Amino acid sequence: MSLIRWAVSFLVFLPALCTAQIYLIESGTIRLRSDAPLELIEATNTQFNGAIDLGKQTFLMQVVNIGFKGFNSPLQQEHFHENYLETSFFPKSTFQGKLIEPVDLTKTGVQTIRAKGKLNIHGVAQERIIKANLIVKGNTLVLESQFTVLLEEHNISIPKIVKQKIAEEIYIDVQARLLPKS
Repeated sequence: MSLIRWAVSFLVFLPALCTAQIYLIESGTIRLRSDAPLELIEATNTQFNGAIDLGKQTFLMQVVNIGFKGFNSPLQQEHFHENYLETSFFPKSTFQGKLIEPVDLTKTGVQTIRAKGKLNIHGVAQERIIKANLIVKGNTLVLESQFTVLLEEHNISIPKIVKQKIAEEIYIDVQARLLPKS
């Protein structure tokens, strides 16, 4: 009889066990920074979402490109959206792939992981390995990552007239809070 009880309990709790491995971004911020010889440009975006499936070691992150705000001027923001990211043609940027290292949810604190996948910006997908810290705090995960993006790799060209004002390599800082899928 105990085997039957165990089997019934297992089947009842199986969906909860499976979804506990999927974490969704509850809130997040992506900051970009262009540090060129004549100008520093910074922008922030909170229109960021995604999921990590720890059971399958997969992830998908996406940002709504039009959500970048905080430029030095409204004109600079307009040029960013219309001339460089071309947000009307490329409304989202994504990073999708697999986690290289497993995450141990029983271990509280910082775990350094690497994510391997396709980083798609401006309609151009590039294979990347991006290092991140994943902080386990109870049932919450905090993701922190810093990396760079070369504009040339994503077919984003800079006109000669503003070459000294826009860096060819953009610094990206990602902060996200993830909660288990309910």
